[in-house]
Amino acid sequence: MGFLSTHCASFSLIFTLPELSAQQCQCQTSFQKRVSKQKNKNASLATSICGSNSKVNTSVVNAIGVGGIEAETVLAEKSQSGHFEVSRGYPTPFGATVRDGGVNFAIYSGNAISATLCLISLSDLQDNRVTEQIPLDPIINKTGDVWHVLLRGDFKDMLYGYTIDGKFSPEEGLYFDSSRILLDPYAKAVISRGEFGALGPDGNCWPQMAGMIPSDDDKFDWEGDLPLKYPQKDLIIYEMHVRGFTKHESSRTEFPGTYIGVVEKLDHLKELGVNCIELMPCHEFNELEYFSYNNILGDYKVNFWGYSTVNYFSPMIRYSSAGLRNCGRDGINEIKFLIKEAHKRGIEVIMDVVFNHTAEGNENGPIISFRGFDNSIYYMLAPKGEFYNYSGCGNTFNCNHPIVRQFIVDCLRYWVTEMHVDGFRFDLASIMARSSSLWDGVNVFGAPLEGDLVTTGTPLTSPPLIDWISNDPILHGVKLIAEAWDAGGLYQVGTFPHWGIWSEWNGKFRDTVRQFIKGTDGFAGAFAECLCGSPNFYQRGGRKPWNSINFVCAHDGFTLADLVTYNKKHNLPNGEDNNDGENHNNSWNCGEEGEFASISVKRLRKRQMRNFFLSLMVAQGVPMIHMGDEYGHTKGGNNNTYCHDNYLNYFQWDKKEESSSDFFRFCCLGTKFRQKCESLGLDDFPTSERLQWHGHFPGMPDWSKTSRFVAFTMIDSVKGEIYVAFNTSHLAVIISLPERPGYRWEPLVDTSKPAPYDFVSTDMPEIQRVAAMEQYSHFLDANLYPMLSYSSIILVLTPS
Repeated sequence: MGFLSTHCASFSLIFTLPELSAQQCQCQTSFQKRVSKQKNKNASLATSICGSNSKVNTSVVNAIGVGGIEAETVLAEKSQSGHFEVSRGYPTPFGATVRDGGVNFAIYSGNAISATLCLISLSDLQDNRVTEQIPLDPIINKTGDVWHVLLRGDFKDMLYGYTIDGKFSPEEGLYFDSSRILLDPYAKAVISRGEFGALGPDGNCWPQMAGMIPSDDDKFDWEGDLPLKYPQKDLIIYEMHVRGFTKHESSRTEFPGTYIGVVEKLDHLKELGVNCIELMPCHEFNELEYFSYNNILGDYKVNFWGYSTVNYFSPMIRYSSAGLRNCGRDGINEIKFLIKEAHKRGIEVIMDVVFNHTAEGNENGPIISFRGFDNSIYYMLAPKGEFYNYSGCGNTFNCNHPIVRQFIVDCLRYWVTEMHVDGFRFDLASIMARSSSLWDGVNVFGAPLEGDLVTTGTPLTSPPLIDWISNDPILHGVKLIAEAWDAGGLYQVGTFPHWGIWSEWNGKFRDTVRQFIKGTDGFAGAFAECLCGSPNFYQRGGRKPWNSINFVCAHDGFTLADLVTYNKKHNLPNGEDNNDGENHNNSWNCGEEGEFASISVKRLRKRQMRNFFLSLMVAQGVPMIHMGDEYGHTKGGNNNTYCHDNYLNYFQWDKKEESSSDFFRFCCLGTKFRQKCESLGLDDFPTSERLQWHGHFPGMPDWSKTSRFVAFTMIDSVKGEIYVAFNTSHLAVIISLPERPGYRWEPLVDTSKPAPYDFVSTDMPEIQRVAAMEQYSHFLDANLYPMLSYSSIILVLTPS
């Protein structure tokens, strides 16, 4: 993020990760020989992997293929575990696909010399055994660089993987290892462990994984579900962690920490006024990646956030209540159910996707999938095979290579067409704008370019992947949001290649609003730009206010409550001596560090929280709220809670109920006010015909470096006209309001007041509403309004 994302425990830029700790290595026994010598290519798969004597003898017969063309069919004799009819198969589509009365398997591996399809029963997977092997003949079962085979038989409770053989030469970027059972990148469900956080057999953190084999019986009743297709300008986004949302015991859900658990709490989002949820990574990842004992909190560190993808097609199976049941099919249906039920409530669903790196890490990482199929294609490599580390997590996905960008587009299409998601937020999206390994004119454009000196990782003005996504007939109509920076120093907020449709997480909005609201000099003008939708970043490129995703807090960094409670990060529970996480938070503790503070400091903190939230609601662009901020969730000053599966990351429903008459009420009323105001979600940047700037006196804004006051009026077709002002000075001020003959300004919001007077609404008893109106009536009669220090207001114009 403008602070760089810290999704990993620790990192060093450009090439390598530090060595794993002893505790972390202890749980990865099956992957300790990661950089071994050249493997014995003649070793028997049955001996090296499963200790089985199973063999497959084949005979070739002639058969009539598609369209009457004679084709060769390879028949496999019955093995110890069953019988499958083996045919040549088809090179497309990639993955496992039901067709012709069987299942077609197709996988890309350009530098492999042999490939074997491994069929694994669910019971054998737990015992780390292969049930059946289908060697692929490079003459019959290979087209170009695609290996393929069609099987007919009984696949009940059967999974699959591959072993791929080839050269093992890390200095050439090749990591072929026939002793590994590889996970198909196109697998639609990944099966390994059934329960989140539970160790595999013998305490293994990386037990064998395998893909689900699809079936004709795989059905889901969408009940006519269709995309909601909200205009992006009308969105209010809620960044959510699926497990964290309902895992806390106070959620009282039947299946806490699951997709079903989220469904039980969707009405909370409706009450809050949210119409779009952005799910933090729900692709299959290994939460045990960082598994080690945390002696500070007395629990175990895990990869809680999930920014370390194992497979991009499979939903995170351990977020389902079904676990391994039905080989992952029930887990797929659970996330579909979540999306369908969200749509029923008028809530869109956006996926946070991590196409910048994978869980395989650098040269010390495990061989799980991409690396074993063709490391030199899927990862961005230096000339001697080193891993470029623009992600800060060990490797960089080679996004603009033709094979990789085809894979990414296929994946995105799948989630839109099959899973019905409404869009994507791309983590560290600037990596997708970097040139791939082997970048040259012939590779990319089919012909050399004169003066083409682009090297690996160079930022591109027209990246092929983003070009393809932007103009794809399926994808160009969904929400596309870029986190427009990466860990290699490429920061593209306002300049991300966009084709007119990409939005950006506006990290500059976050930084500017934090500085201005806490009372830093020199930010009044920049804050005003933020309120207008950041035209200084987006207007020149032809974009609109809705291309700016405005946020003050997100998963990475302080929560809203911690932003006003801590001056410094307090990350010792992460076990990294407080060296991880961002040091420059632009936070202010309001005078005392920590939660235990005087009453006056606590009151100021609540005021500041309301100021931050109000700035989101009255700014042009798309506001995003982070989960838990609506009730004031605290992480104790920890701004990098990537590794905690505990109360730090859990939404605490009991705390939400405690604050329902206070900050949560303010947030609900704030979102609803924004939705009712036509002028707060414009199609274009506001002009002087609609917006007027003011200072302490009407029409006299103060843009000096010492100014801490910003006010404006906005003509609104629904409300008539609204007056909004922010006083971030430590001094109170009496302001003069614009004259509107025949009309009178009435107070709606005043963040300096305690609840419920902070937001005057019809939910208040009549006596309280009257008192709120009369409190400052003598000022308003004189067209004045008193503003306390660190406060903001909204006034509404009404007939006298």
